[in-house]
Amino acid sequence: MKTLYTAEALASGEGRDGSARTKDGKLDVTLASPVELGGSGLGTNPEQLFAAGYAACFHSALRVVGRKERADLTDSAVAAKVHFGALDGGEGYGLAAELEIALPALGRAAAEALMAKAHRICPYSNVTRGNMDVALTLVEFAA
Repeated sequence: MKTLYTAEALASGEGRDGSARTKDGKLDVTLASPVELGGSGLGTNPEQLFAAGYAACFHSALRVVGRKERADLTDSAVAAKVHFGALDGGEGYGLAAELEIALPALGRAAAEALMAKAHRICPYSNVTRGNMDVALTLVEFAA
């Protein structure tokens, strides 16, 4: 891979209950385990950060392939859900993702073709492929 950009971040404290910040200071967050996992829920968590990154990256990929095809991307949006759970077999934890993709200005066939192309070029999709389940769903409105 030819590196085009490198993001740098530091996590400190108690892991999921600590803090994280980027080297340039543009992101500086308090981390807290969600209530569902026994935490306080008083901060963000790694799954929320991953969901935001995946949604933004996939939406960017959609826009890249859409522009190449001169597709109408009016009101396009991507919502991501990242699920955290115990792996089958009882050792360790894993993630799964659902992406809800809204391309309201396109017909179903054109939208699904664009989603498939975006899934092939999105860096998050490429890194997760074969490593975690990712479901793509075409929706009227991403929420």
